[in-house]
Amino acid sequence: QVQLVESGGGLVQAGGSLRLSCAASGRTISRYAVGWFRQAPGKEREFVAAISGLGLTKYYADSVKGRFTISRDNDKNTMYLQMNSLGPEDTAVYYCALDRLPVIAQTVVQERQYDYWGQGTQVTVSS
Repeated sequence: QVQLVESGGGLVQAGGSLRLSCAASGRTISRYAVGWFRQAPGKEREFVAAISGLGLTKYYADSVKGRFTISRDNDKNTMYLQMNSLGPEDTAVYYCALDRLPVIAQTVVQERQYDYWGQGTQVTVSS
């Protein structure tokens, strides 16, 4: 049974930073790409970032490029999302997800690409 548990969310002022973590159990995640998604109130869940199984390839949504950094520590079976220069538009529930492939495919931004999801962690950015 694969489990993904996010942590690190919270309330931060605009311009601040947060680092989200996603701890995986039940599977060796180095064989799989992982992604981060977010869902703001009243909006559909959207892709944020993805990283390949060995961490060699990363892909970001335009809205977070240059501000967010995705990384992973396969020895710890954990993925991270460093978020800098946060703005109110980044307020959302953030989810990590385990891809079915080790590489970043063209469908990486689509939810159906991912087999397992965490429960989410709330990030609130005040103006």
